[in-house]
Amino acid sequence: VQLQASGGGLVQAGGSLRLSCTVSGNFFAINAMSWYRQAPGKQRELVALITGVGSTNYGHSVEGRFTISRDNDKNTMYLQMNSLKPEDTAVYYCNAALHYYRGSSRSAGDFWGQGTLVTVSS
Repeated sequence: VQLQASGGGLVQAGGSLRLSCTVSGNFFAINAMSWYRQAPGKQRELVALITGVGSTNYGHSVEGRFTISRDNDKNTMYLQMNSLKPEDTAVYYCNAALHYYRGSSRSAGDFWGQGTLVTVSS
């Protein structure tokens, strides 16, 4: 199972970016998906989460500016980031809780993407 994150880049304060995270591999169900971020010298923090039925939760610092969504047909999650601030600068990681095949048996676990860098200039 692999998670491929994309969409990061350099943007000016007040601008927008959309991140994507696509799941591929030998899985058969995806439960919650989420975005985390880690700024230099800081701990990784939850940015937003979306459940398998579409319920969402956001970190306080991004509520009202970021929107998480998912396309189950494409096994892809998105993070629309608007009104970006310099303090949003971080590496953004996607996470998925899913069920997958391990040989002839089934298993479950959390998987992480490789991270995509978002830099917001002032």
